[in-house]
Amino acid sequence: MLELHRVTAGYEPRSPVVRDADLTVAPGESVGLLGPSGCGKSTLARVAALLHRPDAGRVLVDGTEIRAWRHRAPRALRTSLGVVFQQPRLSADPRLRLADLIAEPLRATGRRDLLPERLAALVPAVGLTEDLLARRPHEVSDGQLQRACLARALVLRPRWLICDEMTAMLDASTTAALVAAVESYRAESGAGLLAVGHDRVLLERWCDRTVEWAECARGPGENAG
Repeated sequence: MLELHRVTAGYEPRSPVVRDADLTVAPGESVGLLGPSGCGKSTLARVAALLHRPDAGRVLVDGTEIRAWRHRAPRALRTSLGVVFQQPRLSADPRLRLADLIAEPLRATGRRDLLPERLAALVPAVGLTEDLLARRPHEVSDGQLQRACLARALVLRPRWLICDEMTAMLDASTTAALVAAVESYRAESGAGLLAVGHDRVLLERWCDRTVEWAECARGPGENAG
């Protein structure tokens, strides 16, 4: 279970963008977090991904309460979470070839030996082609780069996947392809999903249920998906 209890978080002292928020994702479940831009849902997603320390509240991953964040969090917990952000060009090192971008988590965790096998499986799964792997971010489209970022998020085979506005900058066909890739991985692995976005139609079609951010910096309310 991925659990957030009474989480308060922000970026400035005494100015939280999220207050007393509760959110849970069960193993194998897909949950959509729906709300307008600026309401705090991406901050909550970063807390769930162990990338932002909350000011208050509790976060549990598979029953373990999180007490350290980012690189200080235990490796086993960090690697159980895969994250895809909204803007691939801000989350990709422009110096890396796509193959190296996808391989980053494997190299960081000392698992380079798994790279050929994982690349062979992930490249077609996310809709990339072999010729694209030698290119750098400025040599590919936003959609192609986001496919590589999704492959990077999946390369360690996480138990939890957090997609923060993953398709917001993409056309309809690329959106459909990425959602299909996520669902194929989930069907095979049993991973849970937190999908953050402002497109109600997409989230309600994609997810088992949606959690609607009813008011900025307040707790969410739930709708059936």
